[in-house]
Amino acid sequence: MPMPDLNLLATLDVLLAERSVARAAKRLRLSPSAMSRALARLRATTGDPLLVRAGRGLVPTPRALGMRDRVAGLVQDGQAVLRPVEALDLRKLAGIFTIRATDGFAEYVGPALIARIEKEAPGVRLRFMQKPDKDSAPLREGVVDLEIGVIDPTTGPEIRTQALSRDRFIGVVRKGHALARGKITPERFAAGRHIVVSRRGLDHGPIDEALEAHGLERQVVTIVGAFSTALALARETDLIASVPEQYTSHLRTGMFGFSLPIPTDEITVSMLWHPRLDADPAQRWLRTRVREVFLASRTARAGKARRTKRKV
Repeated sequence: MPMPDLNLLATLDVLLAERSVARAAKRLRLSPSAMSRALARLRATTGDPLLVRAGRGLVPTPRALGMRDRVAGLVQDGQAVLRPVEALDLRKLAGIFTIRATDGFAEYVGPALIARIEKEAPGVRLRFMQKPDKDSAPLREGVVDLEIGVIDPTTGPEIRTQALSRDRFIGVVRKGHALARGKITPERFAAGRHIVVSRRGLDHGPIDEALEAHGLERQVVTIVGAFSTALALARETDLIASVPEQYTSHLRTGMFGFSLPIPTDEITVSMLWHPRLDADPAQRWLRTRVREVFLASRTARAGKARRTKRKV
């Protein structure tokens, strides 16, 4: 069955309202003959006369009367769908936005982001979801609105991304640890007992590859799934944690951090979202606020680090 011409719905709506070919033609800015042809097409499509002559005017048939309200509703719904998006009213915006990220994200910018969202859109709540892997399925399926993390080769090619910040790995130990004194060489670093952070439980990564280039191998004592866990263990033991510098700055208070004595690549923390959410005003507002809060947090922590360095 061929697809009917849906433009005829708008024509039928006006004809049923005006009950006059001439008046309907004027309202739709058509010629009377064009409107007469449209009425003929409607009659052929529906198999009903729809409007019949009664004196000098037209009156609707029972079929036309029965469909009048439904046709009007369909036309109104279609106009609403095709109407340009109205300006976003944040005071009226309500709902839950789900952000999938590692635990460090909520600790790093969560307080500032929640405060910003609450101030601008009090009806909005944030849900922080754990990120056990880099699978893009939650974004594609609409389970989450936004994801924060390092882009992986397995990330779906359709996923939109925007960089938030660059970071580097540093070593961290408790105050009073042997590495807190003297020059840290690759040999001293490798000789220590280490914590590896891997959500997949791997005991070998880029740091191990960099050590191997120097003919060295570190002793991995334990493997954990989060940087916060690694720092908690390092704080209470003689273990060495290797963590992102900026991303964990709020968790390292009272600990000794140092540049790794081996070259490692920087990482880029990014926002990821599905393209279907590209133009949604509320989603664009959320991404803008995440980006602004991330930048403000990075700037504030960098300024604090410079002030601390000057005091020392």
